Amino acid sequence: MATGVPEPTQTPEGPAYEGRLLDRPDDEVVDQGVSFDVKTLMSRRMFLGVGAAGVGSLALVACSTDSSSSAATTSADSTSAAASGDLPSAEIPDETAGPYPADGSNGPDILSESGIERSDIRSNIGEDNPVDGVPLEFTLTITDMANDDAPFEGVAVYAWHCNALGEYSMYSEGVEDDTWLRGVQVADANGQVTYTSIVPACYTGRWPHIHFEVYPDIDSIDDAENAISTSQLAIPEDVATEVYELDTYEGSTENMSEVTLESDNVFGDDGGELQIATMSGDIDNGYTASLTVRVDTSTEPTGGAAPAGGGEGGPGGEPPEGGMGGEPPAGEPPAGSPGAESEDTGSTGSTEDSAA
Repeated sequence: MATGVPEPTQTPEGPAYEGRLLDRPDDEVVDQGVSFDVKTLMSRRMFLGVGAAGVGSLALVACSTDSSSSAATTSADSTSAAASGDLPSAEIPDETAGPYPADGSNGPDILSESGIERSDIRSNIGEDNPVDGVPLEFTLTITDMANDDAPFEGVAVYAWHCNALGEYSMYSEGVEDDTWLRGVQVADANGQVTYTSIVPACYTGRWPHIHFEVYPDIDSIDDAENAISTSQLAIPEDVATEVYELDTYEGSTENMSEVTLESDNVFGDDGGELQIATMSGDIDNGYTASLTVRVDTSTEPTGGAAPAGGGEGGPGGEPPEGGMGGEPPAGEPPAGSPGAESEDTGSTGSTEDSAA
C-alpha cells in the first residue's frame, strides 16, 4: 500500500534518492536534513528549467496567484534597482540576532530540521496552520560587494520574526514546539530570496522588524558562526500604523508610540536608513516588501550574538532571562510582547530585550 513517503533506491554505494546518496543512510528520505532537501529541490529546478521548460512554464502559469504575481513584481523591482546601480550607500549594518534566533547559538536549532528550506513560513514545518496576521511577502536582494555588487547567487538566507502578538516560536510560552515564521531560502541567479509571511507586531522597546542571517551556502547553516552577515529589516512607519489598528495586533499601537527609529536600540545609529524596506499594498490585499542587502565578505562580520545575559532591557523593566550566553527563555512570552503583563506596571507590554 502506498504511503506517500519517498523510498530510497539501493545501490552498491548505499541507499540513494533521485541519484544522490543519502546523507543519513539509516534514516528515511524525509529526515535527511535541510542540506539534502535543498540540493534535491535545486536538482528538480534545474530539470524543469532545462529538460522540461515547456511543461514547467505551463505548470507555473496554472498555479500562479495574485500574491505570487505581486511577489514577482517586487522581485523584478529589486533586481532592476540593483542592476541599474541604484544601490544603498553602504553595506547592510551588522546587528544582533537577538535572544530568539533558534540557530543553535543559544539552544534551539531549527536549521538542522528537514523542511526548513521553504518560502511560505506562516505555518509550522510540515503543517498547514498559518498564524494570524496581515499577509506580507518580502524579498531580500543580496549583492556581493567584493565582486562589484554582483547578485550573490547561492547564499543561504535564514529569516525569522515574531507573530502578531509579539511571540517567537520555539521560545515563547505555549509555542515552544512551534516553528512558524522561520525559514531558509537559497538566493537565485538574481541574488534574491522571497518569503510569504505576515507583518510582525511591535513590542515594547523595539521598532517592528524582521531578523535575517546570510550564509555562504546551504551547507554552512549548521553553525551560526558561519554567517557572513546578520541584520534586520525595518517595517515603515506608515504601514505599521495602518496594520496595528486591527484587533489582531492588540497592543502594538501603544508599544510603537513609545519608540522611534532614532531611539530604537538597533536602528538608532542611522534611523534605519539602510534597513527600511520599500513596501506597497494594503490591509485587505496584503503587502509586499523589498530590501537590497549589500554584503562585504572582505570585512569581518560583527553581528550575530546578543550581549551575554540578553543585553540591556527596554524601557520599564528587566531583560528576559536567557539570550546569547545564557539559557533560552522559558515559561514566559517574550517580555514586552503585546498581551504580556508588565512586572513593573501590571499593564500590557512589559520589556523585551532591547536588541531582540
